[in-house]
Amino acid sequence: MPHKRPNGPALFARHRPLLEQSVAATASRDHWTPYPESPSKSVYGEDAAKNGEAAFRDRLGGHFELPGHPGNGAVPATETSPYGFPLDVTYPRVAPDEAVAAAKAAIGPWRDAGPDTRAGVAAEILARLNAASFEIAHAVQHTTGQAFVMAFQAGGPHAQDRGLEAVAYAWAEQKRHPAAARWSKPQRKGGPLVMDKKFTTVGRGVALLIACNTFPTWNGYPGLFASLVTGNPVVVKPHPGAVLPLAITVRIAREVLAEAGFDPNVVILAAESPEDRTASVYALHPDVRIIDFTGSTAFGDWLETHARQAAVYTEKAGLNTVVLDSTDDYRGLLGNLAFSLSLYTGQMCTTPQNLLIPRDGIATDQGVKSADEFAADLGAALDRLLGDPARAAGTLGAIVNDGVRERLEEAAGLGRTVRASAPVEHPEYPEAVVRTPLVARLDAETDREIYTREWFGPVSFVIGTDSTEHSLSVFRETVREHGALTAAVHATSEAVLAAAESAALDAGVHLSENLTGGVFVNQSAAFSDFHGSAANPAASATLSDPAFVTGRFATLQSRRPVPFEESAHV
Repeated sequence: MPHKRPNGPALFARHRPLLEQSVAATASRDHWTPYPESPSKSVYGEDAAKNGEAAFRDRLGGHFELPGHPGNGAVPATETSPYGFPLDVTYPRVAPDEAVAAAKAAIGPWRDAGPDTRAGVAAEILARLNAASFEIAHAVQHTTGQAFVMAFQAGGPHAQDRGLEAVAYAWAEQKRHPAAARWSKPQRKGGPLVMDKKFTTVGRGVALLIACNTFPTWNGYPGLFASLVTGNPVVVKPHPGAVLPLAITVRIAREVLAEAGFDPNVVILAAESPEDRTASVYALHPDVRIIDFTGSTAFGDWLETHARQAAVYTEKAGLNTVVLDSTDDYRGLLGNLAFSLSLYTGQMCTTPQNLLIPRDGIATDQGVKSADEFAADLGAALDRLLGDPARAAGTLGAIVNDGVRERLEEAAGLGRTVRASAPVEHPEYPEAVVRTPLVARLDAETDREIYTREWFGPVSFVIGTDSTEHSLSVFRETVREHGALTAAVHATSEAVLAAAESAALDAGVHLSENLTGGVFVNQSAAFSDFHGSAANPAASATLSDPAFVTGRFATLQSRRPVPFEESAHV
């Protein structure tokens, strides 16, 4: 007898314990993950790594098939590995009107399935994504330039964590109200007024995911799964330089949807050539009612201004800031900060850019360190961390695109460099463009025009201020005006830490205090750390919280009187 594939309700039954655990984890905020981050044979199986790499290699030079996908023709190959070779993968081509129409046509049964079934299907998609973590890791590595271990963790299990976190919030918020209720209002004369009421969650409509080049899955999964579980079909528009990780994701999602009895067009891939620039076309389509975007401030601002028909969730750019006042572990501070600046060559939206320090220096366990001495010591810490090319390559990865290289060259031309960027030869990929971070020395008063720009990539500024109080003022003002996704402070005084917390609350940014060990300001843990906030200009959403999901659905009711004969027994 052939094996019967589970339908939607069966998938919910299978994954209900996981869903309940994930909801509990969002409340406890303690460490929890169902997806191991170690790319170990003992965790994922003896052949998982070999099979995952083979699956990735088999994709190269071919056409990515998505059976039943709308559209005709193929999008030419657009992806080149930052490690020095073209992927030569083509993808199905679909016009915006076709994609939106196909997604819209899939809404009815997906809406009617209800939150439980949708959450079960989403959990199954995540389970299969986890099983494909090695294939996805290679796809992430060779589209973003991340080193393999980071690509595995951030592109695989950590992204899956963020996806499940969004599922948990979406499922829980839709379950906040009962599916049905009997309403009885006593009357002064006669029997009560009795009504039966039914409550149904209804998605807003077609969702559009506009993904980024650097973290296509980590930044993409929250919006994808939040929209799916709240009843919305999703059109996934990858960055032309990082299509493959999301194409694999869409393929798996469509397979699960079809097996569960749904139209696979609940999830559609909208690949494009760089010259197509369809994001704005999709964004203004009247049937696109939700937009998730990660990328430049300019386009994020444009979406927020012009896509008036949609609920828009953006993660843009900002001036991530570190305030330095004092420390009792100077070496730990330098090591932690050097790693934060180096991880993925600073190509993270959370990497520190502006390091604010009093010109006269800070108190440390190695004596007072002036701003100039600190800048020199930070350069030396970077040299120690990145001195071995193999280790450096594993930390830095490769430069993702020309824009990062151009900003690095522009920063070098400022004439303020105290630690120059240098090339690193990759031991496996000699064509890879690998660079170490640049550190420049600026002044808070005279160089404001420089440090109030975002320099995405391996560029950081040690900025001299009058005092810690002045540093906190600069921090508060610049983040409130330009935004930030992270902030950090180093201080031994509780009064200073309290002042920094107050400044961070005023600025609307998450704060890390006295990081000197194995936790870094540019990393965040799903189910515990919030990423981004709608409280400053760098983002209009937090990954993830109730506000990230509640705007994606409405709860509609129907009601009818209960016949007298039946209501008499109430």
